[in-house]
Amino acid sequence: MPSAADIIKDYVTEFSRLQDWMLAIKEVAPDTYKSMYKRYLELKVTLSSLGVNLAELDMVKE
Repeated sequence: MPSAADIIKDYVTEFSRLQDWMLAIKEVAPDTYKSMYKRYLELKVTLSSLGVNLAELDMVKE
C-alpha cells in the first residue's frame, strides 16, 4: 500500500503536468480544456485536503 507521501507526490506530479497541458490547449481546444479543468479541480481539492500548499504550484488562474 502506498504511503501518504507517495500519494501526495503522485498527485502533485499529476497536478503539475495537467496544468502544463491545460495552459497549452486552452485557446486551441476549449472543450478539451473544460474537461481537463474538471480533473484540475478534483486534484486541487484533494491536495488541499491533504494539507498541500498550492500557492506555488497553481498556475491556472480563473
